Amino acid sequence: MTDKPLITAQNLSVHYALRGGLIGPTPFVRAVENVSLEIAPRSFFGLVGESGSGKTTLGRAMLRAAPISKGDVVFNDGEVAYSLKDLGKQDLKDYRKLAQLIFQDPYAALSPRMTVRDIIAEPLEVMGLTKSRAETDERVREIAEKCRLNVEHLRRFPHAFSGGQRQRISIARALVSAPKFIVADESVAALDVSIQADVLNLLKAIQEEMGLTFLFISHDLSVVAHVCDHVAVMYLGRLVETAPTRTLFSGPRHPYTKALLSAIPSLDPDDRGKAQKLEGEIPSPTNPPPGCKFQTRCPMAIDRCRVEEPILETAGVEHNVACHRWKELAN
Repeated sequence: MTDKPLITAQNLSVHYALRGGLIGPTPFVRAVENVSLEIAPRSFFGLVGESGSGKTTLGRAMLRAAPISKGDVVFNDGEVAYSLKDLGKQDLKDYRKLAQLIFQDPYAALSPRMTVRDIIAEPLEVMGLTKSRAETDERVREIAEKCRLNVEHLRRFPHAFSGGQRQRISIARALVSAPKFIVADESVAALDVSIQADVLNLLKAIQEEMGLTFLFISHDLSVVAHVCDHVAVMYLGRLVETAPTRTLFSGPRHPYTKALLSAIPSLDPDDRGKAQKLEGEIPSPTNPPPGCKFQTRCPMAIDRCRVEEPILETAGVEHNVACHRWKELAN
């Protein structure tokens, strides 16, 4: 990527303290551990992994909606720059105008007692971005039109809409403050397949029209392949592989990435049954295994993997992988 990054995570860690006993150290959930990545402006950046891998926590840390335990996240759009770890109350309020979140469940994210107009207008009113009700209504109608919502929809309540329409309302609310960075957290996972395609095409069209930058969190690799420019694969709070989408799908280097890709459903009868099964469950983030965190489920694990944690190495142009044996997967 030639552009200067809009968002940069620098050795980012997010830990949550658990209630421990009276004796011994306090246990921690290491939800994100030592993650470094860059997201270029106007890009659609995918983040994939199993449930419990830390994807949502990483996305929320980039919004300062999750505590940053170590490291930092830097936002720099050329006009303003923020170090998220040290943001004061006013700077955080200003950053909220530039960075927004689209939730996974479109119904739970919408107040059933508010009309669609009030839901979309709430960020404008809370942030003080408009000076009059007429200006607010004009902005709401403009964003609603971009999200394919009719004017008469603005007078209704969320229960009157389908899942896809509710998600478009959530998208409109996220866009109304004219942000530059959007975290879409499993934003199509709760929708039917046909509706997923409609919402994904809408997100892509809006991204190109408004010059937005997306962090698209998903467990569905086929969806990521459809919309994302660059992909990062996460396992147990750590990045194991990052690459441009086409590069990752054509030549994965990490055993975990390869197993995820092999599990994508195929219509070809000859491809059925070729999925690489991962034995066991993802380890607990409170007590991760030593060495490589994937070694308890990896079919290629050797003694070195059990004692030495791999670091991200360059495997190609903009392609990085954290595996001691990645060169053997290149063949």
